[in-house]
Amino acid sequence: MMASAIMGLLAETNLHPGTGQVSGAVDLPVAREKTTDYPVIVGSSLKGALKDSAGQHHEKGNTDLDLEQIFGSPKRAGAVAVTDGRLLLLPVRSLNSHYKWVTCPYLLERFQRDCGLADISAEPFDLQPFNSLEDAEAAAAEKGRLYLEDAHFEITETNMVPLANAFKPLIRHSSIKERLANNLVVINNNEFSFFARYALAVNARNLLDENKISENLWYEETIPPDTLFYALLMARPGEKDSLVSTVELFSQHPYLQIGGNETIGQGWSIINFLYGGES
Repeated sequence: MMASAIMGLLAETNLHPGTGQVSGAVDLPVAREKTTDYPVIVGSSLKGALKDSAGQHHEKGNTDLDLEQIFGSPKRAGAVAVTDGRLLLLPVRSLNSHYKWVTCPYLLERFQRDCGLADISAEPFDLQPFNSLEDAEAAAAEKGRLYLEDAHFEITETNMVPLANAFKPLIRHSSIKERLANNLVVINNNEFSFFARYALAVNARNLLDENKISENLWYEETIPPDTLFYALLMARPGEKDSLVSTVELFSQHPYLQIGGNETIGQGWSIINFLYGGES
């Protein structure tokens, strides 16, 4: 029986896991980790989205799960712990090629540590080639020079297949798995931080009155489609069956709406699972 699983969340539309507060010129920024400033899906929001989705399937007769027992209530703790959704791959516009999935050594190290925490054996990959990247250097499968937004990088040709193989179980679409290795790029932590802070879209939103005159103009930050997050799902002692049932449900119904703006098509992700902690 599994005791833990890593849930991959691939954004299918723009995501807005918001903070509910103004940040500088952006009225509605996305939630970010305090120390790294990376976009994050807060664990309480993610758990609430899972519970809401499971409740909808329960109403349709697609499941008979005890939602309070699994996800908890004000009077009891849930059987399944859900961590924050952590960033792993950020799609960034490339000026001389198709967009790239960009990551950095810190995110790769954190993913390896989280696999250890969840007692999950992911496909191994070596961090050393990525830890030595200097400014304006990028590890990728191709050769030459790479332009990401308005920054340019000299490519260090690297075998990205082991890295892609480690991430594939988090992605449901076979078409994406096939092109993942060729589209992966690793840059150093400092330069990745720039893209994580400033490469997200900021869209103007407007509320019009009955005469089509603006009543409220605001600016809203969103996470782009094809961003890959992951979260850990771990069963509390003696509650392995609850985790199994939860994974089975979302394996059969893999689409999940997270964050705000559902009525304009935002917030949709597709789920896939990497299992571990079996006995």
